[in-house]
Amino acid sequence: MLSEKSIGSLISSFFKQIGALTFFAGHFFKEAIQPPYEFNELLKQCYSVGNRSLPLVSLTGFIIGLVLTLQTRPTLQEFGAVSWMPSMVGISIVREIGPVIIALICAGRVASGIGAELGSMRVTEQIDAMEVSGTNPFKFLVVTRITATTLMVPLLVIYGDVLALYGSFLVEHFKGDVSARLYFNQVFNALNFSDLIPAVIKSVFFGFAIGLVGCFKGYYCEKGTVGVGLAANTAVVMSSLLIFILDFIAVIISDIFYDL
Repeated sequence: MLSEKSIGSLISSFFKQIGALTFFAGHFFKEAIQPPYEFNELLKQCYSVGNRSLPLVSLTGFIIGLVLTLQTRPTLQEFGAVSWMPSMVGISIVREIGPVIIALICAGRVASGIGAELGSMRVTEQIDAMEVSGTNPFKFLVVTRITATTLMVPLLVIYGDVLALYGSFLVEHFKGDVSARLYFNQVFNALNFSDLIPAVIKSVFFGFAIGLVGCFKGYYCEKGTVGVGLAANTAVVMSSLLIFILDFIAVIISDIFYDL
């Protein structure tokens, strides 16, 4: 069992991490609005985050649609409500399942990659060398990566949602002989802007959290190869936890607006 002293140290460490992460975010916003802007590096990071994540996001999104429909269809058949399948799957994927699952996939791939990359640069003193040479390493390394994840994760979520809906359609087409026109008409009739806009907005925050945590852990990595591994590992854990917290907050806020 944990003693009171160890519990107190864990709580103290947690709030220290939150404080340091908040200060790091403030530093990001300060550097992001000041010229010069590293557009070439930003495009490179957007390619790294977006294009290289497409195969994993494609497979994940497609399987989400297949599995959700296959698991839900028997239950709806018992109540004679199979005709509601497109609407139910469309709302579930767009509102909640798509953004959260795709963001977690990106946290596993992107946050760990950023943490390991910047951590290795810190350990090999490349960041120190950039500071000595007059280059602003924070703007070049951190601002570009956080901006790239903030921009690309929402696009990956939308792309994953489309593939998830297509996977769901294939199940309905082969099991229920539903045409593509009928299926997607039902999906789009069930969705409205109150479903799409909150999902996109929280995907932006998911992307920001993934980039922020990955850069924070890597930029302040401890010396040694063990520190690099720890930075990559804790980046995934912390960014995943932040995604769940942000999603919980987004659901509460959305529920307030739905009641209004």
